[in-house]
Amino acid sequence: MGEIRKAGVIGAGVMGSGIAAHLANAGLDVVLLDVEAATATAAVARQVKAGGFMDAAFAERIATGSVAGELDLLADADWIIEAVAERLDIKQGLYARLDQVRKDGSIVSSNTSTIPLADLVKSLPARFAGDFLVTHFFNPPRTMPLLELVAGADTRPEVVATIRDFGDRGLGKSVVMCRDTPGFIANRIGNYWMAAAVNEAIALGLDVEVADAAISRPFGIPKTGIFGLMDLVGIDLMSMVLKSLHGALPASDPMQDYPVEPPLLSRMIGEKRLGRKSGAGFVKLSADRKSREVTDLVTGDYRPQKSVASDSLDAAKGQARALMEHDGAAGRYAAAVMEKSLAYAARVTPEIADGPDAVDTAMRTGYGWAKGPFELIDQLGAGWLAARLEQRGVAVPDYLATAAAAGGFYAVENGARVCLLPDGTRRKVAQAEGIVTLAAVRLAAPPVADFGEAMLWDLGDGIACFELRTKMNTFSSGVMDALAAALERVARDFKGLVIGSDAAVFSAGADIRVFLETIEAGGPAAFGPRVDQGHKVFKALKYAPFPVVGAAAGLALGGGCELLLHCRAIQAHAELSIGLVETRIGVVPGWGGCKEMLERFATGEAGATGPVAPALAAFGLIAPAKVSASAFEARRLGYLRPADGITMNRDRLLADAKAKALALAEGYAPPAPPAVTLAGPSGASALRNVLDAETAAGRLTAHDRVVGEALITVLTGGPGADPARPAGEDDVTALERAAFISLLGEPATLERIRHMLATGKPLRN
Repeated sequence: MGEIRKAGVIGAGVMGSGIAAHLANAGLDVVLLDVEAATATAAVARQVKAGGFMDAAFAERIATGSVAGELDLLADADWIIEAVAERLDIKQGLYARLDQVRKDGSIVSSNTSTIPLADLVKSLPARFAGDFLVTHFFNPPRTMPLLELVAGADTRPEVVATIRDFGDRGLGKSVVMCRDTPGFIANRIGNYWMAAAVNEAIALGLDVEVADAAISRPFGIPKTGIFGLMDLVGIDLMSMVLKSLHGALPASDPMQDYPVEPPLLSRMIGEKRLGRKSGAGFVKLSADRKSREVTDLVTGDYRPQKSVASDSLDAAKGQARALMEHDGAAGRYAAAVMEKSLAYAARVTPEIADGPDAVDTAMRTGYGWAKGPFELIDQLGAGWLAARLEQRGVAVPDYLATAAAAGGFYAVENGARVCLLPDGTRRKVAQAEGIVTLAAVRLAAPPVADFGEAMLWDLGDGIACFELRTKMNTFSSGVMDALAAALERVARDFKGLVIGSDAAVFSAGADIRVFLETIEAGGPAAFGPRVDQGHKVFKALKYAPFPVVGAAAGLALGGGCELLLHCRAIQAHAELSIGLVETRIGVVPGWGGCKEMLERFATGEAGATGPVAPALAAFGLIAPAKVSASAFEARRLGYLRPADGITMNRDRLLADAKAKALALAEGYAPPAPPAVTLAGPSGASALRNVLDAETAAGRLTAHDRVVGEALITVLTGGPGADPARPAGEDDVTALERAAFISLLGEPATLERIRHMLATGKPLRN
């Protein structure tokens, strides 16, 4: 396989600039070209504002220019992506020019979503066709995992292998191989679903609110539903894509049963009610901007937004099958849309994909469905769905009939998940080489230990995995006991430990409901044993006789962050949001977060040196409860050490963490206990100057000031501390404990905790 070091993107629209930004996230040097150089430069600036970069500094990796003047900047590019207007003549003219400047063996791809690859390379030289493929990204490229790959008859196998591997490991994508058919996989099925959902709702005269509620959460589909999604994508864009599909598909395809642009959509496009980008679509802010207005699907006019009222939704209680069986309007709507959409997936899959797993992956990662169409069919029952279609006089697709007879599309054989193919045979569900998931481990063998709120698994090669199983992976007393027991078991039977799971969240920290219940029952001092338990367990983790690697993804907040800070190493997913956020509820970190950040800053690992600098750096992080927007920012903030790893593909996180644990296990010795420098009164004065400046600027509330003063004492050691006399970890731990329990006794802290529990948002008091 070739190596990708430099990439070019032609077309600086929303998709092209987003792709360029994500290529920069992956560490590449990137060239972004458009008709005008200024357009490309402005597009990079927009991506900085829109969050297309995992770190704003990555924008410096992109050079911009015009197609007319700087096409030669692509002469040494390893991969060139075309993302221009969906017109065949424009694309083919560009390819002919590119072929004159690109180096031998460079890869060229199109981000097209509507034009077949065979048409794109028609009449172009064999040299070009051999290096060409379709790489269809989904918007926004940074966060949408799906990357559809289409190879042509002449595409060299090494080209496919290179982009497939880089898309997976370098860009963090779920790469799905597609056949060269209209709309590929996700848009072929997703656009049918959207056409059905819009037209069926209009035909029934449903409220937009009811339609979105019925077609979303009961099926594991994002809460935007259909009309929220239309507004997000752009009503005019959806119309254009559907027109393209209608033109490309045969008259017999069920897509043709729905009009591309029903009269209501034509009216909205004519009135520039295009969705979020125009400020008005199916939903818009009211004239006074205090409420929202919604399009009435019968009149086409705006009306005030209403709460969802539906007998079907109330009766179904969120259950998809119960909703589809209910005779209310929302039930009939959900049945009409999902029965047809799932049947359509079964009908077209033999044409567009090599199995149901490719389709399900595409819909999960491209449209955000919790389960793909075939996983949904299995949930509902393949036989049940086939019977429903027969009752309505709808032809049952052969593939669905085969699944109904076989008991579903998926099964478990010999400890592995298998899927049913259209010919009736089964094969293992496709998975890229080297991926480790607890879902697969769970099928193959029972846990090493089941602690109820946590489990210990064997990942193989002498590495265990500790999995939290509470809501949002929060810490309870039981979880702490489980972790302590797991550490003892690993010391006996394994050579390394990974802490992580398949969950979207690493850990939201301590359960603050327990905070409140404990304080209300016994006062602040009653929480002391829980603080001591956390300190004891995390200290045992830090000094374990084997390496502990935190596999961190999603959120790692408060106690979740503190756990990671005590691990010997962290392997972080690129989109990690990590932070010590305790000040938001009126306390300071209580499980070693203060001492760990002091230690990191004191050793220069996070970029701070000198007796006062570590306290200043830690204060600047903890007091405002800074949370990283990515793992790259977490490294810059100091939550991650330079040696901690970053994994672009979430699916590879556990495997990378396991590899790190194995590498550390060879000749492993626990770290030596550090000496911690506490800056004393002079340091406290420096930190108080920061507090005073923030207060004068009006950025601190009264209780922020109280919490800030307590944090200053922890980080500087109080009036008796002397930087000439280094303190031990336990000294800082004692300061943390005292400050934490003292703040729990503040009425304003209890107000913050109650407000957070009630609203999920911090209270500024």
